[in-house]
Amino acid sequence: MDNDTENPIERRVGTALREADATVAVAESCTGGLVGSLLTDVPGSSDYFDRTVVTYSYEAKRELLAVSRESLDADGAVSESVARQMAQAIRDTAGTTWGLATTGIAGPEGGTDDKPVGTVYVAVANAAPWGSNASKTTVERHLIDDVDARTERKERFARQTLTDLCDRITSENG
Repeated sequence: MDNDTENPIERRVGTALREADATVAVAESCTGGLVGSLLTDVPGSSDYFDRTVVTYSYEAKRELLAVSRESLDADGAVSESVARQMAQAIRDTAGTTWGLATTGIAGPEGGTDDKPVGTVYVAVANAAPWGSNASKTTVERHLIDDVDARTERKERFARQTLTDLCDRITSENG
């Protein structure tokens, strides 16, 4: 958990994006717009933040992000394959350097043995130069089960998403 109140994760992400001359767009499901809200809490975020699209339903994921029916059928909305498609689609449709996606189970119900409440998939997709074949999407599965409140869990999901982005920017830009 990010507890740096002097330099919170949303500010560190903004600094990293500015230094890399990069932009970001977000496709959110379980976080319901909180990732975009955190990003825009930082003054000057219009330098690097493009948009957030909240695709909570299967239909929204298909219509706005072209997530495949096959992935939704086979894996469900809370899955690595759906998170990956969401991040790649938002990156490509927005034309940004980075695409982020969240899909998870905020609870208090809806969990299963395989995907308990508190499960979130965070996808981070970058756009490398055309012809380089270096664009890469990573998906991390996190379990945030040490909180009871749905709203607190959603905030933790959002902050974890920004942490995953910050880690990727840092690792790829030295």
